[in-house]
Amino acid sequence: MLILLPPSEGKTAPRRGKPLVLSSMGSPVLTDARERLVTALERLSEQPDAAQVLGIGGTQTDLVALNARVRTSPTARADAIYTGVLYDALAFADLSPAARRRATSRVAVVSSLFGLVRPGDRIPAYRLSGDVSLPGVGSVAGVWRAELGPAIVDALGTGLLVDLRSTSYAAFWRPPVELARRTATVRVLHETDGKRSVVSHFNKATKGRIVRALLEDGRNPGTPAALARVLEDLGWHVEATAERTGTRLDVIVSDL
Repeated sequence: MLILLPPSEGKTAPRRGKPLVLSSMGSPVLTDARERLVTALERLSEQPDAAQVLGIGGTQTDLVALNARVRTSPTARADAIYTGVLYDALAFADLSPAARRRATSRVAVVSSLFGLVRPGDRIPAYRLSGDVSLPGVGSVAGVWRAELGPAIVDALGTGLLVDLRSTSYAAFWRPPVELARRTATVRVLHETDGKRSVVSHFNKATKGRIVRALLEDGRNPGTPAALARVLEDLGWHVEATAERTGTRLDVIVSDL
């Protein structure tokens, strides 16, 4: 099983640690693309319009400076860098030892800057959203559409793909039809008064809890139907819909 997560906008900047070494990260097939994007981000950060290009507010110029130091800033494990609602609910640091070992092989974050990031990969804090276009390389999504597929397919192996990415990061790579039988896209719907909608906070928090529960549970379902049964066993109400490129699993919640 490979669980794909979106990154978080917010990140914890480590105070100490070795600088970034791209060649030490997992999925070495992505090293060249990572190098191009890191270089482009550094160059952009030297330009007066960097904040505007990055979609950063005028009061957040410290984030531009953060990007300018992306090669020299301290790094830490990715599972200590990413923060926010999803990652707070997942709580990597509080997983049992067995669950943390499972996370190493079963979880990957789809990142604008690094492509595919494993929990143990050492990265710095940075700010680069999925909808940004960098001078010299073009749209971040376009770069990864051309590069990300082989890395994900290799990481997946013969297992089940569990896709929890948000819309902008789903655009980086879409599972091909030949993976449909073992692709599950998980969506969280908030139900109130008989009406269902996607609500950001419920969506992120529930996805974090789902990943945590799957890692602690330890089962390794091989099909979307088997995953739905595991989630039901773990207390969620799940509705499955077959689609051409996989199965959509809607997890219905009424509260947190």
